[in-house]
Amino acid sequence: MIGEIIAIGNELTSGRVLNTTSRFAAGLLYGAGHEIISMATIGDTPADITKTLLRAIKRSDFIIVTGGLGATSDDMTSEVVGQALGRPAVYHPDIFAKIKARHSKADKETVEPLKKLAMLPRGAEILNPEAKMAGYLLVHDSKPIFFLPGVPHEMQQLIVDKVIPRLSVWQEGGTKLIKQKVYKVFGLGETEINRLVAHLEEVEDDRIRIGYYPVFPEVHLSLAVTSEDKAFIKNIFENLEEEIQNALGDFLFGRDDDTMESIVGEILQKQGKMLATAESCSGGLIGHKITSVSGSSNYFAGGVIAYSNDLKAKLLGVDAGILAKYGAVSSPVAKAMADGIRAKTSADIGLSVTGIAGPTGGTQEKPVGTVFIGLSTPVETVDFAFRFSGDRWQVQEITAVTALDLTRRHLLRKGMNYTHSINKN
Repeated sequence: MIGEIIAIGNELTSGRVLNTTSRFAAGLLYGAGHEIISMATIGDTPADITKTLLRAIKRSDFIIVTGGLGATSDDMTSEVVGQALGRPAVYHPDIFAKIKARHSKADKETVEPLKKLAMLPRGAEILNPEAKMAGYLLVHDSKPIFFLPGVPHEMQQLIVDKVIPRLSVWQEGGTKLIKQKVYKVFGLGETEINRLVAHLEEVEDDRIRIGYYPVFPEVHLSLAVTSEDKAFIKNIFENLEEEIQNALGDFLFGRDDDTMESIVGEILQKQGKMLATAESCSGGLIGHKITSVSGSSNYFAGGVIAYSNDLKAKLLGVDAGILAKYGAVSSPVAKAMADGIRAKTSADIGLSVTGIAGPTGGTQEKPVGTVFIGLSTPVETVDFAFRFSGDRWQVQEITAVTALDLTRRHLLRKGMNYTHSINKN
């Protein structure tokens, strides 16, 4: 099916908020076999909302609209859509009852404005009545129009759980089946991944769809198979999954809801090992990622953010002579930090990072993006040197994920093979 995505919000058109929802939706829809011909980002202006929506209805099979469903005065999507499509607002008392239940301790002045959330265009079908922001479906001129919240995690849940399945059975009288899986890759670029699995796309079968989309610093590969034949889907999916695994090898670290930190945690727990971290340029980001996973106390001892040389020496036992001779961003210091945190915590693995995240602080010898990652075990201490590119956030993010991937590979006894590595020690 041919579709369009419309993202609504002044916060998007002003640049205050990055529009990540459209990219997420497009990636999943493409992987599910749909073609997105337009992605529009518009402000909270009734005329623009009306014009963009009516144009999309004329030329597309389905439309995804995100944003403008809240209770504040600038959230006007439902009201404008009702007027544009000739669908007067209908009050849904059941929705408002659930809203009030979630705000049972709030006073009347706080709850009353939320009644706006229960005023929806005539014919609206609630997608998930139990969700904080339910979203809804309108069928207009026989075309499905999905209205989803602009908050990324709320929108993502609805599009995965409700929109993709509904679209998969919209045609063929509801007999079409679909199976989809996302493969998560780290350490390879989108073009290289495409090259490695290009032979899978040589099969001319529109029931099989492979899509690629970068989610920095990873790349996700989406595989979708659609058919009326359940056995066909099962057989094809099993064969293609094996091909993908063989093609991507150790760079494939997870699937679907997996994250690098959840995978590392799973392996640590399975092996009964504890990890501790010593961070400088990443500012605690590794520890944050690890502890975002429930149950991480079973395998994460803790960490130290030793940003200054003084704390590197006092808290981690890094020798002042090493710091003076080699500088904080160096192989010997990364190793000493990893050894230090492992010794202090009695963890099985000590993981350290030290580098220059930028945009200032770089030199000709050590430019911005130079990062050393250390890994200490009772058997040996090793380090890896990298030269990353990007802004400060990107350098910190790829540093943290690379450090976790190094830990994953160590635990699985996998080798290192990153193109951005500048040295191995």
